[in-house]
Amino acid sequence: MTSKAMLTRPHHIDLDFDHTHIWHPYTSVTNPVPVYPVCRAYGVFIELEDGRVLIDGMSSWWATIHGYNHPVLNKAIVSQLQQMSHIMFGGLTHEPAVTLAKQLVSLTPEPLQKVFFSDSGSVAVEVAIKMAIQYWAALGKTEKNRMLTVRSGYHGDTFAAMSVSDPVTGMHTLFNGTIQTQLFAEAPSCRFHEPCIAEDLADIRLLLERHHMETAAVIIEPVVQGAGGMRFYSPHYLVHLRELCKCYDVLLIFDEIATGFGRTGKMFALEHAGIVPDIMCVGKALTGGYMTLAATLATDNVADAICSGNPGLFMHGPTFMANPLACAVATASISLLESFDWQSSVLRLEKGLQKGLEPCKALDNVKDVRVLGAIGVVELKSPVDMVAVQKKLVDKGVWVRPFGCLVYLMPPFIMLDEELRLLTAAVCDVVTMML
Repeated sequence: MTSKAMLTRPHHIDLDFDHTHIWHPYTSVTNPVPVYPVCRAYGVFIELEDGRVLIDGMSSWWATIHGYNHPVLNKAIVSQLQQMSHIMFGGLTHEPAVTLAKQLVSLTPEPLQKVFFSDSGSVAVEVAIKMAIQYWAALGKTEKNRMLTVRSGYHGDTFAAMSVSDPVTGMHTLFNGTIQTQLFAEAPSCRFHEPCIAEDLADIRLLLERHHMETAAVIIEPVVQGAGGMRFYSPHYLVHLRELCKCYDVLLIFDEIATGFGRTGKMFALEHAGIVPDIMCVGKALTGGYMTLAATLATDNVADAICSGNPGLFMHGPTFMANPLACAVATASISLLESFDWQSSVLRLEKGLQKGLEPCKALDNVKDVRVLGAIGVVELKSPVDMVAVQKKLVDKGVWVRPFGCLVYLMPPFIMLDEELRLLTAAVCDVVTMML
């Protein structure tokens, strides 16, 4: 763990310039929301420029599973930097990429044998969609070029990724006419610990029956629907979905960007169902939150078909694909995860989240409280005032970023019990204030 004493305080952050010139995510430049200037981060803590220290309940959008300034990950970055920071991946290769690919092939189910690196989760989804479309084109079925998914999902903000995100909450209405119209089934209604019956899949079965001739793939977040609503659904749904995709000759894509690398209590969420997709996307925690990197894995069947058709190669190639710094820290992050009993850590966090968020269940403004692995969700009956609620949470000493009707937590795996208790207590206090 990096101590405060080892870190040098940076220069003063010019907030006036920030407000005037920097466009933050999901914000208006004419009516900017407050931002909190950070001077350092270490362990599970974020230190603000004014000296306040916040417990991080978000893992920086779910990525920093080992916390901040971890010495093992720092060392990996510095060591690789002394060799090379970047080299193009077209026509060249390097040890960090090969080592990381070996790890990913080893960690994921055996049919997933091919690894395509990209810059971010959204791009990994774009790659998966292109793979699916190019797969069918190579087989002479160019009419199979649409995606089928479920409502309440989220797969990213780039155009193809946006097209398979929820049509109401996923920004579709702003871009009607410019993104492809995809097929949407009702979201799974069977909760995580419930069985899944035929009625739960009736809508997606009907859409496959009617549209399989034009459908390239079904894309879905396994078990946990993330930014589209933080919903947990039954793994049995995926088992039946796998059978339906085989029956109707449609590829299956899993988006494990948010759920991969232990977040749900399994290394990958697909393990809850015991089935394997044709294509899988990973990102976020891949590098332990240090650098942007993602990967799309595919079966030999998918890869061989793409490369047997015209033009005989996969048509994608990001400039910073397989960046050596990112690959090196990703390798270190995965090795670090495997070096300790992370399953017990996640189980401990799950129990702490259940206990800590339990008081919210009795509040009149709360619709549901649910926990799975290192994910805790308080769903309210009405949308929160994000700016006001965020300030209250910061004043309580925690960093949590609500959205819509949700106040949710995804703490780093290294968070101690007392830190988690303070985090959940702050959430309960603020939710109570909203009554």
